Amino acid sequence: MTGAADRSRARAAECPTCAVGTEGAGERVREGQAELRRRLRLAGLSGLLLVGAAAVGWLGPAAGLDPPRAEVLAAVMYVASAVLGGWLVAGKAFRALRSRAVNFEVLVVVAAAGAAAIGDLPEAALVVFLFSVGESLEAAGVSRTRRAIGALLDLVPRRALVRRGGVEEEVPAEEVAVGETVVIRPGERFPVDGRVLSGRSFVDQAPITGESMPVPKGPGDEVFAGSVNGQGSLEVVSTRRAEDTTLARIIHLVEEAEREKAGHQKTIDRFAAAYTPVVTALAVAVAVVPPLVLGGPFGPYVYRALALLLVACPCALVLSTPVAVVAAIGRAARRGVLIKGGSALEAAGRVRAVAFDKTGTLTAGRPEVSDIVASDGLTEEGVLGLAAAVEWRSEHPVAGAIRREAARRGLVPAGGGSAGSGPSTGFAAASAAGTGPPAAPPEVRNIESIPGRGAKARVEGRNHYVGSRALFERDLGVPPGPLAPAARALEERGNTVVYVGTSDRVLGLIAVSDTVREEAAEAVEGLRRAGVGRLYLLTGDNPATASSVAERLGLDGYRAELSPEDKAAAVRTLAAETGPLAMVGDGVNDAPALAAASVGIAMGAAGTDQAIEAADIALMDDDLRQVSFALRLGRRTVGVIRQNIGLALGVKAAALVLAAAGLLPLWLAVLADTGNTVLVIANALRLLGGRE
Repeated sequence: MTGAADRSRARAAECPTCAVGTEGAGERVREGQAELRRRLRLAGLSGLLLVGAAAVGWLGPAAGLDPPRAEVLAAVMYVASAVLGGWLVAGKAFRALRSRAVNFEVLVVVAAAGAAAIGDLPEAALVVFLFSVGESLEAAGVSRTRRAIGALLDLVPRRALVRRGGVEEEVPAEEVAVGETVVIRPGERFPVDGRVLSGRSFVDQAPITGESMPVPKGPGDEVFAGSVNGQGSLEVVSTRRAEDTTLARIIHLVEEAEREKAGHQKTIDRFAAAYTPVVTALAVAVAVVPPLVLGGPFGPYVYRALALLLVACPCALVLSTPVAVVAAIGRAARRGVLIKGGSALEAAGRVRAVAFDKTGTLTAGRPEVSDIVASDGLTEEGVLGLAAAVEWRSEHPVAGAIRREAARRGLVPAGGGSAGSGPSTGFAAASAAGTGPPAAPPEVRNIESIPGRGAKARVEGRNHYVGSRALFERDLGVPPGPLAPAARALEERGNTVVYVGTSDRVLGLIAVSDTVREEAAEAVEGLRRAGVGRLYLLTGDNPATASSVAERLGLDGYRAELSPEDKAAAVRTLAAETGPLAMVGDGVNDAPALAAASVGIAMGAAGTDQAIEAADIALMDDDLRQVSFALRLGRRTVGVIRQNIGLALGVKAAALVLAAAGLLPLWLAVLADTGNTVLVIANALRLLGGRE
């Protein structure tokens, strides 16, 4: 982080005009607005004096003003115009020289001083005025790219209503501690992340997740800072301090993303590092060599050299990528899509194939137990209770479905699986072949997750396993035996079949069904329209279920019974066949596959730091349609960057040729550079709007 900030400051020292600031979003927004106002005031005064000086020079004698006095008055006004227009310019030039850097401000000051030295005060003043106007337009454009961050900052209320000792008191939001009760009245914004204690309301989470419709909230539901409460009053227990909320995390990640350089930017920086010294050396040669070799006055060649100096700073080229990246990242953040840097954005623009996880990604992620099959002599409750014991601490959605069904049947406490709790009843039934819960809870120890396969635990002195068919057949060498026909029938109906047993026997089967997301088909069609050629399903589930989901959604292929490592290997294999590939998953169980993909996209990342960290792109909501939005935005951004680079290089090449030939006046050299920069920014600003 420090290294990135240092590089940003170094770049600002080399070319402050070109720098897109990165230090502290709120401070940047305020400072940028204040500097823009200063620039506009000084540029306006400079322009008035410039017009006044020209009027005095042209019309003074006709109005009866003595010509020598008119010339002196006009000269004073030209100098005053240059001083006002160049006040901020000269300050930046001085600071750059103190740090032994040469930026565009230095070149403008040298050019203006050179024009004045050869007796061309009007052009000296015009050069400075045009540059100050260009700087103002650039600042206004860059300020627009920052509005997304500014808007996010405005979402956070400064104060919170907290209940302490039975008394409600208003305190600064940053003083709210974890565990304190915060009262949210109708229409107010949430100052911190929390969990609803009492009350019911609809909450607008659009700034965080991008969801267009308010979401119902009641006791136990999670809420996010910056969201807007509807018509009901809520009492919320704080789960994070103000500086650690999901919204604060979003702002921090967007700032980090702006600091991270895209691939195009790294290439441009290397080019710019060589370009300015080479053109400066060429300007010196043009000013000195021809008069010495060919003879004649220095004046015309010095003028050419000054024009060359004005095109020696590649401001438009340096800005061509970062303003586009910042604009795109800001637009995505407003939609609840976090893109972690220019490299991720460019990679998204190159994606040719997408692979999806199934559970919680293509499906709703809220599976329910549909069938239980017990082996001879066992009961459904015994199989279910044993499975709930082994899966007690698992965060996988299928494990959650098993625990919920066990709780519904009274086999375990409701809400099982929390860190400090443990199973209580019903788990010995499977091994004891009893008909109901035992009188005392069994001993359950050594609960252990088997990534991509399931889990195991020691129940009443013996290892028991719960997981996929691959866990039992491949890892344990235990076939389903007499339960094989039932397993096939359940799989053919599209169920996820969970096997329950020991190291030498399958004791039962639990069928879990999960519905395909309503928007999944629309999301797949959106990806097709976005130019994604191949779509795949990668899942740890059985082949029959994977085939059913893939066929229903029109995917191009699937791979089933994959462990997390198998998924990562499959991602690499598919990418070698198709080209750049994006992996879409939950960001927790799919972290290896996300890391192996060209672009890792995590679903439903709001409030989940692990998911945000694991992915290149984090979707704060569970809306699959956001995937195609992110990829289309990446494609559009890459297109804008290429347009900007072409425009910047084309104008700069033409200006260099004209300046070397003596056909480029100083004012036009400034106009070419600043105008080119303004065009590049304006083109990048198109990314802030439009339909994706």
